[in-house]
Amino acid sequence: MATPVISVKGLEKSYGTFQAVRGIDFEVYPGEVFGLLGPNGAGKTSTVEILEGLRPRSAGDVTVLGLDPAADTDSLKDRIGVCLQQTNLPDKMMVIEALELFASFYTKTTDPLAILKRLQLEDKAKSFYSTLSGGQKQRLAIALALVNDPSVIFFDEPTTGLDPQVRLEIHALIQQLRGDQRAIILTTHYIEEAERLCDRVAIVDEGRIVAHGTPREIQARTLGLSKIEVVTAEPLPTLPEAAAFSAEKLVAGADGKSLTVLASRPAPALVELVKWIDIQGVELVDVQLKRPTLEDAFIELTGKSLRD
Repeated sequence: MATPVISVKGLEKSYGTFQAVRGIDFEVYPGEVFGLLGPNGAGKTSTVEILEGLRPRSAGDVTVLGLDPAADTDSLKDRIGVCLQQTNLPDKMMVIEALELFASFYTKTTDPLAILKRLQLEDKAKSFYSTLSGGQKQRLAIALALVNDPSVIFFDEPTTGLDPQVRLEIHALIQQLRGDQRAIILTTHYIEEAERLCDRVAIVDEGRIVAHGTPREIQARTLGLSKIEVVTAEPLPTLPEAAAFSAEKLVAGADGKSLTVLASRPAPALVELVKWIDIQGVELVDVQLKRPTLEDAFIELTGKSLRD
């Protein structure tokens, strides 16, 4: 198994008497997108800032690229990239000037023009920052995070406030970076973004990790039942027990023409249900299979929505 590039064991962070992080453990590997999800105040920001060397920890062991963020801060910052939710630069600074300035902060850099080309900003190299669209500004923020060719990149809600098309462009860029075998830490308020991008996620609530694994694993552990919804042209006859459909529960609609089946094994349940409806001589109008989403699991685990 690959050696983790980030290792966190028993991480704690207190602000006076308030304990923001209460013993967190996780690892992140090369070529992995690892998501930190949680409602506001859960401890995500404190955790990420400790990993970036911006904030001291109260207890626990933390290494990033084999370095202690508290003791090896300068060496660590030279090897990581950080893309914030919002980056503000002087209005009259040109795009290429911003890249050259940031490149001067590091001991190792890549060709600024090559980065601009990769992020589809080469035609904006001599444009002022104030003339860029919101999506272009965020792509520039990613470019600035890549100027030192980092092995680990932190994305803090990188698509907040962007339109859907630009969000998809940022998603594609993150997937390309994962393909370069970089480790990526992602915080986001968009559950669908975490489901699309993250190999594994940790759901944080009140300073603790309450679930950890792939999105599908978390969904299966917390909400193991899929939902099958059918609508028929005529009312259904008396229903058999749920076990007849390899299901755990049946809920009939008030009009008798709709039925919801909850099953841990949705494939055989769906087949048996459709066969039974056909045998009854009832016309099937609509059928939908809905698996538990990561958002469903998140709400069950925390009792809150992601933006609470």
